[in-house]
Amino acid sequence: MAHFAQIDNTNTVTRVLVVPDDQEHRGQQFLADDLGLGGTWVQTSYNHNIRKQFAGIGYTYNPTADLFISPSPYPSWVIDDQFDWQPPIPKPDGNYVWDEDSQAWVEVPDA
Repeated sequence: MAHFAQIDNTNTVTRVLVVPDDQEHRGQQFLADDLGLGGTWVQTSYNHNIRKQFAGIGYTYNPTADLFISPSPYPSWVIDDQFDWQPPIPKPDGNYVWDEDSQAWVEVPDA
């Protein structure tokens, strides 16, 4: 089965649906026209790692790079040239979690 993500006019993924294997080659047409769902559909896959990563609701499709970008984990993080989210301060070695309020990495004690 093939998966296709519907994107809105801001390139945000609004849903992901499965298309039968025999319709994969025409997934956009199958979903938009045959099923009457309209809209724009872009193939995504968790098996073949196409378009960087499997799309989920709230992801963004970048048509220039032809890939999906996950939502930002925190408001302070920025996207790098590989389309990965990066913190304002690099993560230190060890067991740390990001604290958005203090804008710092906080060490998590071993249990």
